[in-house]
Amino acid sequence: MREGFASRFTSEASGIVAGSPLALVALSGGGDSLALAAAVAFEAPRAGIRAGAVIVDHGLQAGSADAAAGAARQAADLGLEPVLVVQVAVGTDGGPEAAARTARYAALDTAARDTGAAAVLLGHTLDDQAETVLLGFARGSGAASVRGMERELGIYSRPLLGIRRIQTHQACLDAGLEPWTDPQNSDPSYARVRVRERVMPVLEAELGPGIAESLARTAEQLREDDDALDHFAEEIAEELADIAEAGISLPVRALASNPAALRQRLIRLAVQAEFHLSLSRAHTLEVARLVTDWHGQGPIDLPGVRAERVGGLIVFSARGDV
Repeated sequence: MREGFASRFTSEASGIVAGSPLALVALSGGGDSLALAAAVAFEAPRAGIRAGAVIVDHGLQAGSADAAAGAARQAADLGLEPVLVVQVAVGTDGGPEAAARTARYAALDTAARDTGAAAVLLGHTLDDQAETVLLGFARGSGAASVRGMERELGIYSRPLLGIRRIQTHQACLDAGLEPWTDPQNSDPSYARVRVRERVMPVLEAELGPGIAESLARTAEQLREDDDALDHFAEEIAEELADIAEAGISLPVRALASNPAALRQRLIRLAVQAEFHLSLSRAHTLEVARLVTDWHGQGPIDLPGVRAERVGGLIVFSARGDV
């Protein structure tokens, strides 16, 4: 393991697994997760914790069982214990990528629960983050789409988000590890593969080096801003929202006095809190017009909820026809 990679990993992972009784590496056998497994195997004893691995076999292609067994052998050779191989059935909801992700995280959740692991470490790199941000821009769903992946979310941690993919693959080479190459990682039918193999090289060639780092920095800054606005919205909502038998209301004057970013959040937050529904941006803006463009219009029927202006209030109530 290259000293540079090990020191970068230690810096990125500081505090993530320290004090945990068991940390599991989500190991695919690819270069990123294999480098992470080697780094964790090296660092865990020094942090006074146990480290294991969980390999999820999606069964989506010929030879997947052999690839999973090979990853398990390398994990055991690195000294990780326990090493779990889990076979999952992948559904079809949301398309192949989303369905595989759903099955994978369900398996990781179960593995963590069954072993008592306090952390599951994922091998996503800075390159993965940059690709995620570009895909988010393409979706056009605002900060929620382009804030990228979280470094820590629940039991999940991504210690390599500040490390380039080329570093993890070089670390495997230097350590004599043999990463598995997933054929799907070069299949252009997947949008992420096209971003990785076509879009990013063009951006680097036309705009200069450092695009991946710039996208990752953008995601981090947007995540900080997005979290701050959500925090302010929650504080304001506690003061403004009025729960009634029919639903929940927000005062028009207060909504009008807040910037659009907070106003939209207050609307979405009220609906989410009371009805457990997520409003799209288009629906949110329809409700906001009851505040900013009021000319006597009637109620707005949204999926699962009705919004109407009653006096000085925007009142949300459950729709009786759903």
